[in-house]
Amino acid sequence: MLHFGTDGVRGVAIDELTSELVRDLGRAIARVLQPAAIVVGRDTRQSGPIIEAALIEGIAAEGVPVHMLGVAPTPAVAFISERYNWVGVVVTASHNPWQDNGIKVFAAGGTKLTDFQQIEVEREWHAITSVDDGAPEALVHEASHLLQEYITHRVSIVGAGRLQGMAVVLDCANGAMSSVAPDVFRAVGADVTVINESPNGTNINAQCGAASPSGLSAAVSAALQVDVGIAFDGDGDRLIAVDDCGTIVDGDRLIALAATDLADRGLLRNRAVAVTVMTNIGFHKAMDAHEIDVVVTSVGDRNILLALEQRDLVLGGEQSGHIVHRAHATTGDGLLAALLLVEFLHRTQRPLSRHADDIMISYPQVLINIRTPEQVFAPADQFVQEIANAQHVLGKDGRVLVRSSGTEPMVRVMVEAGTIEIAQRVATELATAVAEACGGDMQVGSL
Repeated sequence: MLHFGTDGVRGVAIDELTSELVRDLGRAIARVLQPAAIVVGRDTRQSGPIIEAALIEGIAAEGVPVHMLGVAPTPAVAFISERYNWVGVVVTASHNPWQDNGIKVFAAGGTKLTDFQQIEVEREWHAITSVDDGAPEALVHEASHLLQEYITHRVSIVGAGRLQGMAVVLDCANGAMSSVAPDVFRAVGADVTVINESPNGTNINAQCGAASPSGLSAAVSAALQVDVGIAFDGDGDRLIAVDDCGTIVDGDRLIALAATDLADRGLLRNRAVAVTVMTNIGFHKAMDAHEIDVVVTSVGDRNILLALEQRDLVLGGEQSGHIVHRAHATTGDGLLAALLLVEFLHRTQRPLSRHADDIMISYPQVLINIRTPEQVFAPADQFVQEIANAQHVLGKDGRVLVRSSGTEPMVRVMVEAGTIEIAQRVATELATAVAEACGGDMQVGSL
């Protein structure tokens, strides 16, 4: 049986995430959350229409009206959920390969589910039998026109035509941003070049997008003059940037730039920012230099959003490129973060390469993933001595993090150090110990 991870449910489409399971999950969402209606979107995976149909069948069987957006970015579903106070559900596996699929759920109002809501939905889901009990079916509405409301709103944040003269390359990952992001950037006046905007069901995230930005880097480097490149992931809720020299700029630097800019303009509420335990030491040093407080959470944008709510903050995010601008949106939005980044570059009239170099110095960071036969819970508690030994080697200028993935059976070993050589050596030794004890194969990971 599948379970909710750090961001919804994921599995191999049809084999693990079967139509029957998805139909039952749709029923559970409707029963537990009891919404007035549910808006449903999906990314561009081949399995999307099948999973979507099963999900809608389950929701409608509970008598809840369904509004079908069709292919739409995850943040667009959250936006419609917020605007109409509907529950939002997205059929997506985010940055995973096309063979996987998943379900993300937003509560009415566009916020991520609370822990209690998620537990209750999962409990109901696992208790449901797939026997048809004759429940009435509700109306299902084609609602792709609502996507234009999201587009119009995002354009209004920057202003139509306001980014004249900015040259931008967009890598849409052959995903849900393919038909949205180019239109938005053209509407705000940018000179737009687009790559990987032709989804065919099997090329989503395939050596492109936020998880593989090297192609975007090459495209920017080969162009005569580009101000910035933006790579989205498959469902569009995160981004990675490439500066005017073709250098990749990760989420840490993008959040640091946004934090200092908002602070300088008096817009960084409570002069603090929320990030996860994966955030580079260099980020913390940079925020300290600017007298900005840093709230640290566990991995996952749900945890970031919770911290923003509890601390009354407007900015948070992850190194992987989930960035939440809470003054404008209820969740992470790669398109929104990209628009605000390009507006910042346009306003300051300074290249991203200069900004990124000046904002922080990144400590060398190595991540090794150990794919295990079964899920390993609380690995840090199992390897206390090994972690202590590693930390002793690193001293004050390094750190160790050992954690389980929230979406797949994998242990992640992350090491930061003063030099890449030390980080690699310590990470390899620690990952080897984990692999020998738990089984599994080691591979260099992506943050």
